Amino acid sequence: MNSRAAAARVLAQVLGEGRSLSSALPSVLNKVVAKDRGFVQNLCYSVLRDLPRLRALIKPLLKQPLKKRDSDIEALLLSGAYQLFDAKVPAHAALNECVAATRQLKKGWASGMVNGVLRNLQRQGEALPATAADKLDVQYAHPQWLIERLRKAWPDQWQAILQGNNERAPMVLRVNCSVTTREEYLLQLESAEIAAQPHPVVDSALILAEPVDVMRLPGFEEGLVSVQDAAAQLAAPLLDLQPGQRVLDACAAPGGKTGHILESEAALAEVVAIDSEGERLIRVADNLARIGLSAELIEADAAETAWWDGKPFDRILLDAPCSATGVIRRHPDIKWLRRPSDIASLVEEQQRLLEALWPLLAPGGMLVYATCSVLPVENSEQIETFLKQHDDAEEQPIASQWGLVQPYGRQILPGSDGMDGFYYASLMKR
Repeated sequence: MNSRAAAARVLAQVLGEGRSLSSALPSVLNKVVAKDRGFVQNLCYSVLRDLPRLRALIKPLLKQPLKKRDSDIEALLLSGAYQLFDAKVPAHAALNECVAATRQLKKGWASGMVNGVLRNLQRQGEALPATAADKLDVQYAHPQWLIERLRKAWPDQWQAILQGNNERAPMVLRVNCSVTTREEYLLQLESAEIAAQPHPVVDSALILAEPVDVMRLPGFEEGLVSVQDAAAQLAAPLLDLQPGQRVLDACAAPGGKTGHILESEAALAEVVAIDSEGERLIRVADNLARIGLSAELIEADAAETAWWDGKPFDRILLDAPCSATGVIRRHPDIKWLRRPSDIASLVEEQQRLLEALWPLLAPGGMLVYATCSVLPVENSEQIETFLKQHDDAEEQPIASQWGLVQPYGRQILPGSDGMDGFYYASLMKR
């Protein structure tokens, strides 16, 4: 398949049908020759990162708005604009391939229009129309509602958050410190001619200079390393794991944190990992199998405790479903798929999980609450409400050099120390 047509099909599924990029991309990539797959991925991610500006460029050149069923043609124009001004693609190649893509999309009627719009755009240059240039959504490449939410929540940092979201995230490794050290693995990377450096505040993390295929990583198939952002690698150390403890990972998929828990303390009595989606639980099993460790896996809604055997847990990790507003740099589609109304329902779901899991924790035990959100309503405000309603719960302040101290817990903002945006709070049971 023509790489431009492939990217247009993926983007049309995201922008026209509301599918996530991670679900839309794989099936289309399989129809593209291997050498073009990276280019298709880059087109999709880049268009989604800078969608308002690209739309502002092409909109004045359309004689009439495109119909919803032609979202693939709009996506083709958006990717064409990106290729003309932001990618190192010769203009004649961008134009000719985009026109050819209309036939692969079975919309040959659009070839003249695509050719005309992109040639006009090439002649006029990338200067934004005056009406668009001053708009915040164009300037910061985020929907207006999210900009307003962030500006209200973070009056001193909102612009840095938006800029961090628009950056390209580095590829970060978690070294399996139960079988090697970060220094030893760094030497293996050097031998493989893969440039990397230790993360400044996360002891198990290495930041690669450039992303690589995981199969190039020494010992990847043997479980020496896993791919995981440094912020996510903070969960297991916060649990303060000790020999003999029973541990629950309540929303485990895809299993990165479960694996890190098992790597961190070999003498745990038991690790139980549950997730509500069976297919995602298969990924947990695959990830654990690769690193040679195991946990009891249960397909269940963590808030419906019929699965529980009545034995209390010493440690619970609740990596709660959230708006994912802290990981937009890795998933730019989140900006356009998330709706303001989603936030309230996510807050309710987080409350439901906290209420259901707290009785499963043994007295003296610890629950670590985590989200990849930067919205206080899902984080510090959520914990404040929980503490007010539970006399047997006590916050344990997290003493660390990472993140920002909040009224409750600590918040990492996107890009801070090269990390994703994450929130952590630690709760002890009296």
